[in-house]
Amino acid sequence: MSHYAGPLLTRPAAESLIAARDAGTDGWSGSLDLDRSTGVATLRADTWQWKGQSYPYPGKLKERTIYYWDGDEFAAVSRFSGSLIKLVPTEWGAPTFEIDGIKMLPTSKESPVDDARRKVALVEPRGKLVLDTCGGLGYFAACCLDAGVARIQSFEKNPDVLWLRTLNPWSPDPAAAASGGRLQLTHADVSQAITQIADASMDALLHDPPRFGIAGELYSQAFYDQLARVLRRGGRMFHYTGSPNKLTSDRDVPREVAKRLEKAGFKAQLALDGVLATRR
Repeated sequence: MSHYAGPLLTRPAAESLIAARDAGTDGWSGSLDLDRSTGVATLRADTWQWKGQSYPYPGKLKERTIYYWDGDEFAAVSRFSGSLIKLVPTEWGAPTFEIDGIKMLPTSKESPVDDARRKVALVEPRGKLVLDTCGGLGYFAACCLDAGVARIQSFEKNPDVLWLRTLNPWSPDPAAAASGGRLQLTHADVSQAITQIADASMDALLHDPPRFGIAGELYSQAFYDQLARVLRRGGRMFHYTGSPNKLTSDRDVPREVAKRLEKAGFKAQLALDGVLATRR
């Protein structure tokens, strides 16, 4: 799917645009791509122009929502197909996303891209072949590309997440010149697709699965055995776990994961909000 190139509006951006019109100015400067860049919109009484196209002023917009031009109106970047999935703005510019109101990326202390960059750095992707098991919005992939990865193979199971990526200017586009053909994004369930990946063909792994209650198969011994099979000896993996149930039960998911990884053939240690493992 090609990436959207039109304006993205949040409530603060729309209010600023309208306030500039009401003040009688004929131009507005700001960001219409979630702080990826800044530009200038030409203001008229009933419409505004950006990159040569005219748009109506939006009506009342909701907080915590991003809007795109669907050809007829500014529509929320959200879909419902069994679950409500939406792109959510953050103070950092780069958005997170939610599924049924559950935030899927940490954003309380830093940008989700900066969070991804710290995790990616643990596997040292420069010049390597990297497997990104659960692509999400593609922030792991973007950081790998910036770090000089040779190639990154990314899987994403949810078609609605893939749609969000086409509207998110912070998500890397596999077809863009900046990606240099190094990003392969596949719509597939990695728990099944991994069986088609050759033994010891990957130099590093990034594993950021949904929480255990949603995708238990991605925490299973069988899947960890597959990860060990495709990773070369000495290769590193970062496995995001978070700390689910830490306050409500005695379960320690990161340590449970580390034990399974050790059994699969890794040397594992807790790192950041997950587990860093090296293939023995």
